[in-house]
Amino acid sequence: MTDTTDITGLLLSRIRDVPDHPMQGVTFKDITPLLADPAAFAALTGALADLCVRNGATKVVGLEARGFILGAPAALRAGLGFIPVRKAGKLPGATLSQAYDLEYGSAEIEVHAEDLAAGDRVMVIDDVLATGGTAEASLRLIRRAGAEVAGVAVLMELAHLQGRQRVAHALEEAPLEALITV
Repeated sequence: MTDTTDITGLLLSRIRDVPDHPMQGVTFKDITPLLADPAAFAALTGALADLCVRNGATKVVGLEARGFILGAPAALRAGLGFIPVRKAGKLPGATLSQAYDLEYGSAEIEVHAEDLAAGDRVMVIDDVLATGGTAEASLRLIRRAGAEVAGVAVLMELAHLQGRQRVAHALEEAPLEALITV
């Protein structure tokens, strides 16, 4: 089991702030230096896998796009299946979709309708919890597919954007766990 208190400094030291990206006034949290460091990436995916196991997940949903990068190896380490939640129009076949607002616009996400079912306990993984729009939309999709939410796990929570408050009602009893809160 990974002790997240021991890895916080390692993870933080590998995240770069990029001011005014993708638009003026937004500070983008660039995790590519973290991904390029095998020790930091392994520690991160290990901590996420531990959260999946601790919360009784049977599948992992990764949110496009950086949630794919974190969620797939975490699912593999935890011995779980991985389900991508994509931007609208990217998945072939029958999908469920959900529109949502985010900090600098609006978007729509989709999941294959057959990928989740009753009996699945799903952990949602993403890199950053900002305003909570994407996470909230993914929770709605999971429940509409008939599955149960095991929780949400993110690398970093941007507390000043109050995403946790937005997602709280959609979580119901499931936990929202951030490895780092800034």
